[in-house]
Amino acid sequence: MNDAPDTSRLLERFGLIVNGPALFNALVAGIELGVFDTLAEGPAPFETVRARTQLPTHQLRVLMHALCATELVDKEDGRYSNTAVAAELLTGDGPDSWKHILRGWQDIYYPAFPHATTALRAGTNTALAGYPGDEPTLYQRLSHVPEREAVLHASMSAFTLQSMSGLLDHIGLAPGERLLDIGGGDGTTARELLARFPGNTVTIFDLPSVVALAEESEGTAADGRITYQGGDLFEDDFPGGVDAVLFSHCLEVLSPERILVLLRKAHAALRPGGRLFIYGFTLNDQERGVYSARLSLYLTVLATGQGLAYPVEEYERLMREAGFPSVEAITGLPYEHSLMVATKA
Repeated sequence: MNDAPDTSRLLERFGLIVNGPALFNALVAGIELGVFDTLAEGPAPFETVRARTQLPTHQLRVLMHALCATELVDKEDGRYSNTAVAAELLTGDGPDSWKHILRGWQDIYYPAFPHATTALRAGTNTALAGYPGDEPTLYQRLSHVPEREAVLHASMSAFTLQSMSGLLDHIGLAPGERLLDIGGGDGTTARELLARFPGNTVTIFDLPSVVALAEESEGTAADGRITYQGGDLFEDDFPGGVDAVLFSHCLEVLSPERILVLLRKAHAALRPGGRLFIYGFTLNDQERGVYSARLSLYLTVLATGQGLAYPVEEYERLMREAGFPSVEAITGLPYEHSLMVATKA
């Protein structure tokens, strides 16, 4: 009898998992059709939603049933309304909007997951065959498809903003410090850091195609406090003499052996007493994190064929092996994140 409550919870979780693909896509449809923005104006009857979405009656009935099943939409006395979570996450269209995140997951992440069995058996990211080119990673091949590259970076940037507080609240940059942001993409993290620490400068080091995309965006230079350098993370040297190096949401894509290579390059780039920061998803002892599980599957099946949300202890070991004698970790941060900090002797 003691197992009954846990069994009930697991059966409910099973129901959500097996029906998840249908409900996820209904959620994205609701976003794209403006349902959540309509309900942000207040509870609305079916006819009001139909007039705003321009859907036929039957199709809207199906959609609203699915959205109510997610419990992101409530129905009471014949009127639909956003729940508090939907109101917070699914309305508006800022750069941190979940609309951008979910579009990237729908267009790029989730079409790869039916290849999971094949990729796991093959030991490589077989879903990558759906993209043009012969490069070994999704990020390299997307340079051939700029419009999809832009979708992915908008999605990653939005999720970065959603999880940014864990980094901003604990990184503690001193005024005047020069930060090197490895794999910094379009500058999302750099701009947030400079808004919190205006007395600093940031150099972003990333693939040339990513840097070109970032430099085309308006306002990324932050009055000259952000500079960009394109290059290959493994073939080219990092800019040296910096006070801090940051890896944010980029080491998860690599094997431990390749992570160690980059950490040693970071060690060489830092001045004595400089700090190394690693911020990203980490795996807990029970291995139950849903965000880290999704990321790890995406990396293995599609993006790189290697990497996962590593345990904190593994990052700490690699940092010490790279030459950092002092290592600490701040865990329990938003969306299954941790911040690892190491200091160069």
